[in-house]
Amino acid sequence: MRARTCAPRFFDAVAVGQNEADAWAAYYRHDWVAFLRASIGMVAAGFGMNRRDTVRGAWLVLRANQAWAPYPHNDPERARELMRRFYVLVARTPHLALEPPRAAALEVEWWRVHREHQYDDGAVTTEELVEALVSLYAHVHAAEPDLVRPAARRRVEAMDLSDEWVRGGCSSSDPLLSEVRRTLVGSYAALLDAAVRSRV
Repeated sequence: MRARTCAPRFFDAVAVGQNEADAWAAYYRHDWVAFLRASIGMVAAGFGMNRRDTVRGAWLVLRANQAWAPYPHNDPERARELMRRFYVLVARTPHLALEPPRAAALEVEWWRVHREHQYDDGAVTTEELVEALVSLYAHVHAAEPDLVRPAARRRVEAMDLSDEWVRGGCSSSDPLLSEVRRTLVGSYAALLDAAVRSRV
């Protein structure tokens, strides 16, 4: 495992979770303006970069998701490259000592695993999806896998709720959206706890 940085790793779990819920809803509606707004909020609350890098990073996340979005034919190589550029920006902060190519590969890998979990019934188990997120979190936060596993599990619960919402027609009035939001906030609260504990 990489040496940990000295700075404590804090982020706004409520803001990150709420903005990610908005981003997921916008993604499935292909409302890219709304996605960008949510992405800016997510990056600002999650990584504490300056305004310029926050907007640039959010734009890269948007473009990566647009490269990934078409189903079944998308562009995972472009998505990985865009996320690598995003993580280069993140790696400039004093809080994280991640490796951008590795972080990008792990990010897009959980996207792949989730897509198979979502569309190929039985092809990918819930535990495989949890482990894909554990690998990403452990790398980005330089944390032991067992510390970040509860956060990963809650985020997968949120994905399952979101997938149910998608199957139901993506209605903005569907109460499942509130459940997605609540579960994501809980997931990021658990991740924040793991990130702090990893530096104790």
